[in-house]
Amino acid sequence: MLEQIRTVLSHTTHPGNIGAAARALKVMGLSQLTLVNPKDYPCAEATQRASRATDILADAAVVGSMEEAVADCRLIVGTSARTRTLPSKLITPRELAEKIKHNPSRLPVAILFGTENSGLTNEELQICHYHVCIPTNPEYSSLNIASAVQLVAYEMRLALCEQPLIVEQRQVESDLAISREQFSGLLEHFEKIMLQTGYLVLGQERLLPQRMNRLFNKADLTVSELNILRGFLSSMEKHVKRIEQNH
Repeated sequence: MLEQIRTVLSHTTHPGNIGAAARALKVMGLSQLTLVNPKDYPCAEATQRASRATDILADAAVVGSMEEAVADCRLIVGTSARTRTLPSKLITPRELAEKIKHNPSRLPVAILFGTENSGLTNEELQICHYHVCIPTNPEYSSLNIASAVQLVAYEMRLALCEQPLIVEQRQVESDLAISREQFSGLLEHFEKIMLQTGYLVLGQERLLPQRMNRLFNKADLTVSELNILRGFLSSMEKHVKRIEQNH
């Protein structure tokens, strides 16, 4: 569904914002970008700000009117920090994402972003089915256009992405949690070194073994971390033996 979400930037004055918006879209898996009468585009600054999202810029449609930009869309949504439409049409980005998710017959969707200084015009908002307002700090609600695109795109991905949102990384053995056998071996090794160094006196352990057990349980050790500790204990053991041999 994400490929049917179209981001429309209207009369953008700063080309850097176009590039930053393209990057924001690609990060969230959206690909459709339409520009309505951009003041300065194409532009090297837009390409630079897009970073590795230049394919979004290359495929972007540049049109002369908002009507052309949304002609084939079944749901049109305007974004603005100011409430200038009927309250019944005001929704959050998350509510919009849920509406799209549960009513795919309204695809494709156009989400409109206005010019940096004044946002969407009243005429542009009038063609919208809904008015999306990002719930920002009421004392300072101004968002950079690329930031607004990023926030809305995030909500679209969260609700509409058909793939797992977090790809599980392949686990290697060193990242696995240690077994109880390995855990017990570590405790025995610690006890041995504690006795050798005089930190622990046989018969006077008291609650130390239980506390050591609790300490390492909290640590939730992995195999690689276990190897570090066992390696350190082995080096301590060799050091103690050298001292004993010299005496």
